[in-house]
Order: sequence, then C-alpha cells, then structure tokens
Amino acid sequence: MSPIGIFGGTFDPIHYGHLRTAFEMLQALRFGEIRFVPSGDPPHRGETFAKAELRLEMVRAATQGQSGFVVDDCELRRNGPSYTIDTLSAMREEHRSASLGLIVGMDAFLGLTAWRQWDEILDLAHIVVAHRPGWKAPDIGALGEMITAHGTHRVDDLHENRHGYIHIHAVTQLEIASTEIRDLIAAGRDPRFLMPDAVRDLIVESGCYA
Repeated sequence: MSPIGIFGGTFDPIHYGHLRTAFEMLQALRFGEIRFVPSGDPPHRGETFAKAELRLEMVRAATQGQSGFVVDDCELRRNGPSYTIDTLSAMREEHRSASLGLIVGMDAFLGLTAWRQWDEILDLAHIVVAHRPGWKAPDIGALGEMITAHGTHRVDDLHENRHGYIHIHAVTQLEIASTEIRDLIAAGRDPRFLMPDAVRDLIVESGCYA
C-alpha cells in the first residue's frame, strides 16, 4: 500500500499554494493519496473567519476532479479542539498497516514543540516538511536532535516503514497566504487566480470575508 499523505490546516481559505504543495508531494513522494483535513476547532489559531462547514465545502470544491486528492472531515465531526495527535491516532487505527505521512510547512514544523504530545507524532506517522526558500531547518535544540535521529533523504524509507522518519522536501514557492487573501477581499478586491474559480465563487456568494 502506498503511503497516505495527511495535509491538515484551517484552509481559511484554501488556495493554489496549498494545492500545488499537495500535488507536488503526491507525485514526488509517490503517495497513494493526499488527505486534506480541515481543522474543526484549531487550538493554536482561535476562531476561524469562515465557518467549518463552508471551509469544508471550499476544500471539496478545490480538490474535486484531482486523482489522489481526498477530503476527510474527521476533525469537523469530532468535538473539542482539533489536536493533530488525535487525528493521527484515529487514522492509525483505521489504517493499521499503512505508512502515514503528516505534511507540514517549515513554519509549522519550527513550532512543533508547542503541539500537544508532539514527541509522540513519529510513533504514528512520518513527518514530511514542505521546504521553501527563506526557511532553514533547525540543527540545534529538540527539533535539531529530532532531525538528526530520524531524518532521511530516501523516499523509499517512507514506503518501507509505517512511521518514524522526517523527510524534508523542497516545493515550488508560491507567495500566497490565506491572511492576505482575506485582507484583499475585505478591501473589496477580487481573489480570482489565487484559487480555483469554484472556491472563489463560494467566497463571493457567502460573503464570508467581506
């Protein structure tokens, strides 16, 4: 069974930066699928701007028709804060023999030690870090030690083992941020070409960021 990529986030809103990163991971790391997991109640973010149901609808609209992209609403169905460790535990229970790869940006990885039970993540999945120019992987401290102990450049390690490795993979840099998109829309400007038209249409119709 090919590894399952797990790509979580608030997706408030989802945009081409998210989609391109997931697509490159799907192809380069030979994932069987990439699961987009919209956060229900993100503990480090506070209240989202668009409601959970609308964010889920936007993710579904953005990924529709792309082979290998799957939308998972498990965090929206679960009560309480959306902790990544709980999501990974549930997915490991569901896919006992599969390799799981948690996809995070370098910015998120640098804040990993603030996550709940962060040091138990590698017991459940690999960590796949999307690296972009301007960011540097840590070489000291807890994360530096973690990379030294568990880092690998071999994609095959992600296929041959169910969990336990950290793989850093460079992706195309697209300077798009959800925060800037929301600010742009609030200023009365059109977000066209920053996201699929189907997502733009949902934003315009709902007025969620106006």
